[in-house]
Amino acid sequence: MGKQLLTNIYVRIYLRKFVLTKRYLEHRHCILAINTNNMPLKIVIGFLIVLASCAQQPPVEKGSFKPTDLVELVKLDPTIKLDIRYATKNNLAGRAVYTQARAFLQRPAAIAVVNASKALKPLGYGLMVFDGYRPWSVTKIFWDITPNNKKQFVADPKVGSRHNRGCAVDLTLYDLKTGREVPMTGVYDEMSERSYPNYKGGTDQQRKMRDLLRTTMEKQGFTVFPYEWWHFDFKDWKSYAITNVPFEAIKK
Repeated sequence: MGKQLLTNIYVRIYLRKFVLTKRYLEHRHCILAINTNNMPLKIVIGFLIVLASCAQQPPVEKGSFKPTDLVELVKLDPTIKLDIRYATKNNLAGRAVYTQARAFLQRPAAIAVVNASKALKPLGYGLMVFDGYRPWSVTKIFWDITPNNKKQFVADPKVGSRHNRGCAVDLTLYDLKTGREVPMTGVYDEMSERSYPNYKGGTDQQRKMRDLLRTTMEKQGFTVFPYEWWHFDFKDWKSYAITNVPFEAIKK
């Protein structure tokens, strides 16, 4: 029996066992039509790493937290555009890690984003959102696949991400007239110094647009992440617990 066939059988048995567990109900967004036929062994191993990440649980937190109240951004402001890369292959994982292209935030953070969107409209710009609330298991996947010398760009699952609390948003500007994304000093999820919010390179216009996004978000109670111009944390993020609920389980 060939190595590829043995690999296919092993993965299918692993998937079958995983699907039968209760954890699958929480993490089914991690299993996305995996077909191992003619798949290189290293890719199959990558899928097994993803499944191992999904099988683990978030850190246990102490203290009291506000009730989770995740709301969908586009339902509050239909002019907010979505480009949910993690529901596609166009992301740092190279494969979809979300089953749905949606963006949620805790209600106060979501309202603050809507206010930022309103402030930008007279200037001719709108907001394009890449990501909002992120289940903890996805944060674990990103940590596991990121090289050690790039870990500053991803959250440590041992402490969780502010995305996991529904209080971080990844976003950029788009031109209201053309509908096109506004060029910045670096592209979304780029793991280089071009992503730093204080990066001195790029064009004057790119830095101007990046700084406009930052000042607009800061006025609404957000703080930019030191390594990513697109990532903004809401001021009350400590008030909410780490969450690991898939998008399809969010009722609102």
